[in-house]
Parts: sequence; C-alpha cells; structure tokens
Amino acid sequence: MDTTFNHIPRSKIGKLRAGDIYDVTCPSRSVIQMLADKWTLLIVDSLSSGPMRFGELRRHVGGVTQKMLTQTLRLLERDGLVLRVVYPSAPPSVEYSLTPLGVSITAVTGQMCQWAEDNMKPVLVARFDYDARAAREEQPLPSPTSGRTGRRQST
Repeated sequence: MDTTFNHIPRSKIGKLRAGDIYDVTCPSRSVIQMLADKWTLLIVDSLSSGPMRFGELRRHVGGVTQKMLTQTLRLLERDGLVLRVVYPSAPPSVEYSLTPLGVSITAVTGQMCQWAEDNMKPVLVARFDYDARAAREEQPLPSPTSGRTGRRQST
C-alpha cells in the first residue's frame, strides 16, 4: 500500500474530505507516521527556539547521525514543516527553520518532550517491573521427572 499518497493529484488535494486517522487509506496516516518519528520530534522541538545551522542542530540533537539528520530534514522540508535556506558563501552556509506549518505543531512537540522528561522515571520503573514479570513467567516449571536423568537405572 502506498503510504506516501503520491498517487493523489495536486488538483484533488483541496477536495479531500476531513481526515480519519483510523482509516488505513486516509492520507492523515502518513502525517501521523511522520510526526511519530523520534528524530522528527526532536528536530522540530529544537527548531522551535529559532533557526539553526546543520552542525548546530546535529550537536543539539544528541545521537543523530549525519545521514539520519539529513534524511529527516529533507522529509520535513518536503512535508512543509522546515525551510532550508542556503546563503552564498564559501563554503555555502545552510540554515534550517520552521515554516508556519512547522510552528503550528510546536506546542504538541514541546508537550511531548516535556511529558517524556517528567515521566521517564515511572516509565523506566514500569519497564523494569514488566521485564521482571515476563522473565518469571518464562521460567519453565519443574517437571515431575526433574532430577531424573531420563535413563533407566539398572537394578
């Protein structure tokens, strides 16, 4: 199934009905998919404080590779959330900023980042508890023949 919805002609986009994210054929699913990406969340939240150059953004978003940052910025530019401006200099200077559409999602991304920071401890405790329960449940029960080698002993 085409999850990019490139098959929809530009002239028909304005005529689309209201979205239904629970309908697998709805283009809003591709928007949810884009927004649910951790790098998208961190990049949009980083750019909410103002324009940044590539290296500055990479340092700010710890752990992102150059390749992943480049790919995510291109996708965000394609989706209309990020503006890429190249300044003529030697070497060329590139700056990234949020478009008005990108700014419109920053309240949500900011809340998600804040929620993650505020709730990391309870989430980690829940994971630990779940993993401990799962490990106990996976332990094989002792069989009635445990202790036997499975061989008949001669008498």
